[in-house]
Parts: sequence; structure tokens; C-alpha cells
Amino acid sequence: MNRLVIQKEDLRHNIEQIKKYATKSGQDDNGNPLKIIAVVKANGYGLGIVEYTKFLIDIGIDFFAVSTVQEAILLRQNGVKEKILMLSSTAIKEDVEKLVENNIIITIGSQNDVKIAEEVASKKNVKIKAHLKIDTGFGRYGFIYSNREEMIQVLKEMKNIEIEGTYSHFSVSFFDEKYTKLQFERFLKVVEVLKMNDIQAGMLHICNSSAFIKYPIMHLNAVRIGSAFVGRLSFQNYLGLKKIGYMESAVTETKTLPKGFNIGYSNTFKTKKETKIAVIPCGSMDGINLTIDRDTFRIVDKLRYVVRDVKDFFKKQNIYVKINNQNCKVLGRVGTYHVICDITDKEIQIGDKVIFNINPMFVDSGIEREYR
Repeated sequence: MNRLVIQKEDLRHNIEQIKKYATKSGQDDNGNPLKIIAVVKANGYGLGIVEYTKFLIDIGIDFFAVSTVQEAILLRQNGVKEKILMLSSTAIKEDVEKLVENNIIITIGSQNDVKIAEEVASKKNVKIKAHLKIDTGFGRYGFIYSNREEMIQVLKEMKNIEIEGTYSHFSVSFFDEKYTKLQFERFLKVVEVLKMNDIQAGMLHICNSSAFIKYPIMHLNAVRIGSAFVGRLSFQNYLGLKKIGYMESAVTETKTLPKGFNIGYSNTFKTKKETKIAVIPCGSMDGINLTIDRDTFRIVDKLRYVVRDVKDFFKKQNIYVKINNQNCKVLGRVGTYHVICDITDKEIQIGDKVIFNINPMFVDSGIEREYR
């Protein structure tokens, strides 16, 4: 049976490294230690949101952030009592009601968000806890940084919403220092305007994993850590973080194919000689040979991927897996649920263990997660 294995000691190492680095940045302006907000969206970056969150709690993390209503409620249903921040703002009344009922800190970033939250608060006769989101150039959630008068007017009319924090999100902190600094400056100016208008900004946070590591001066009161915990970064790994998660499977069939025999979809590979193969029940649905690179690099990198795709069309893939600690080349295209490996001249049997290096985020949530 396929399973995603999470190495507990390596994960603990990453958490401790990040906590040490956070401690080095010192204290905020109020003398408080830097707060770590653990982002556990996308099924805990593939590690299993409930198991992963509880592991983080055991290591001393007590503030979490999610991206969907379902993620937030799932944590509450599984006994997580710590603070949870909903990073996506919403003006859908039913969603706000569910969040408030489950004591989730909401995000407000528009007049509509405030209007609906006020309606829910009035209906339930409660004060709603919220973080204020500022759009400093991401183009997603939040009050646009330059529309300060409109934002101030909306915030001053609030009666039942308590702002516990104010934040923004960097779009290219993994490589563009100039734009990252511009976003940071925009954020600080908005915070200053809030203070000038006697609006409490609360906890300030803007750093994601990459900005946390690269720009200590931008730490403010808190940082949001996601990909750094699992050791999968889009830039140089300065902290010696270890990549977390690998897929474990087993050989289900072996056989010998004759010379000139096609393997896999589209006939992209043909044996040049008699070849012994192993069939492994793992494929793209299990995250095999999938990456997020194309979403996280510069234009020049994207051009390189286009060139690589063209070249790959005319040449064989060079993907390897480990079977009994032996490197075995994948033959043909990776299928939805299967891969074929060359085991010629290797002592490999049905049932032998197979290890795939994969990104846990791409592993189907139905696959078992095992913490070892």
C-alpha cells in the first residue's frame, strides 16, 4: 500500500531551527518575542492538516492560519483549541457565521467583509475577532494600500469587530528584493495612518517563509511560516532545513520485455535491448514528477522550462526511484497510477520497498500519512 512518510525527527529539526532563528531576531517594539503563526493550509502542506497541527502544538506552536472554512472547522472538530486565523476574507454570510461559531479569527479586507461581519455579530450578539488585511500589491484580498481614506471610514464605522492584527502578503519575496521592500514600505505607511486615526492595528505581520529567512528587519510582531517547516523553499536554504516527506510503495510486478518494445503512454520509450522491468503502483495522482517550480520563479526560469519541455519531447526522461536502496530509472511517461522502472541486472523482487522523492502538497489527501 502506498503511504506518505513524514520523518518526525527531521520535522522537529526544522521547527527548532526556525524557532532559534526567530529568537535571534530579538523582540518587537513592545518587548514581546516574535510570534510564529504556523500556516497549515493545503492539508498541512500535504502532511495531513490534523496530524501536522497537533505535532506543531506538541513542539510549542500555538497560533495557526488556514485558507478555507473547511480547514478551520476540521481543526476545531479534531480538538484543536489554539488560535486559528482565516487568511482568506469572505463576505459570504454563511461562512462568516460558521467561522464565528467555531471561534476562528476572520480576515476583513473590504467594505463588504465589514458589512457582513457586523450583521453576523449583531445577530449573535458577540464581538468578532479579526485581522485587517492590506493589499500592498498582490491583487487578491485586502484594502488597497492607496485607498486609505475609504478604509479609515469603513473601520471607524465598525461597532462589533475587534482588530487583533493587521497584515499583508508578499508576492515575490523569494527573489525580488526591490518589490518586496516596496510592499513593506506601503504596509508601514498604512499602519502609520491607522495610528494617526486612533485605530488599533494590533499584531503586525507580513513575512511569509521566504521573507522571514531573508529579511529579518521585516519581522515586525509575527511571521507566518508554511513551506519553511517542511523544508521546501523556492530559494537557497540558509537554515539547513530538511525536506520533509517521501512516498513509500512496493513493486507489484516484474517481467522481461523484448528489444524494440514500447513502454507507457504515447510510445515515448522503446527498449533498445531485452529489458527487465518493475511495475510500481504510484503515479502523478500520488505527486510523482510534479513540482510547483513554474509558479515560483522568474520569467527567465519560466523560459527555461519551455525550452526544457521542448527538449523533453524529443528525449527520454531521467527520473529515478530507489528500490531496496538501488537507483532505478523510470522508463516512459509517468502514468496516473503507475510507473515502470528498469531493473535489468538488479536483484529486485515483487514486494520490495520503493521510495519516491516527492512534494507532499501533490499527494492525494486520500493517501495514508504515517509519522515515523
